[in-house]
Amino acid sequence: MPVLDKSTAMADAVAQIPDGARIMIGGFGVPGTPFLLIEELVRQGPKKLTIIKNDANEADMGVDRLLAAGMVQRLITSHIGLNSNAIRMMNAGELEVEFVAQGILAERIRTAGAGLKGFVSDIGMGTLLAEGKQRVEVDGHTYLFEPAIEADFALVHAARADLGGNLVYEATARNFNPLMAMAAECTIAEAETIVPIGSIEPDTVHTPAPFVDHLVALTELTEVYGVVKR
Repeated sequence: MPVLDKSTAMADAVAQIPDGARIMIGGFGVPGTPFLLIEELVRQGPKKLTIIKNDANEADMGVDRLLAAGMVQRLITSHIGLNSNAIRMMNAGELEVEFVAQGILAERIRTAGAGLKGFVSDIGMGTLLAEGKQRVEVDGHTYLFEPAIEADFALVHAARADLGGNLVYEATARNFNPLMAMAAECTIAEAETIVPIGSIEPDTVHTPAPFVDHLVALTELTEVYGVVKR
């Protein structure tokens, strides 16, 4: 039996993403954000994308590069406060933004990865976040139904990977990456170091290989990754 090798050229992996795709992007600010995969996505230029990410990054980096290229129709996120361009586009009606409380965002993604359709919560009751959401009665109490968030693709950043696609994240760069890798139909992972299968101890794996479809090697970390250089 041949050894499974999920290594893929970055351009070939990203070329699978069509117009109108729903894309999850890992990261919390800079740590864990797959900046080079994002740059390749900008280069190829699919349009009318829905982007699901914890934040909108800052000006001229990450998600903002997609916004500036006019590629994003909808953004599902917990905040955009560090990105003045995202705020301007939202206020001008150029970008549809769905705000989701950070913990709820994580759980909606995790729920999709677990194969569930949603969950109930009382978080946000009586606030703008509850507007338009389905109400559910449980034991005499009213809750909001929070639907799972699924995606066509997930772009994630790992510190280490083996050729089969087992991923290890470094410290806080772990954040949304494991959840998103489980919740997408196709996961593309960029990795700083790729080693042979069997080189990573099973107990240290954060994302198991079955959730990863394509593995892209990073030959170097560009300046934007500076805050996570070790």
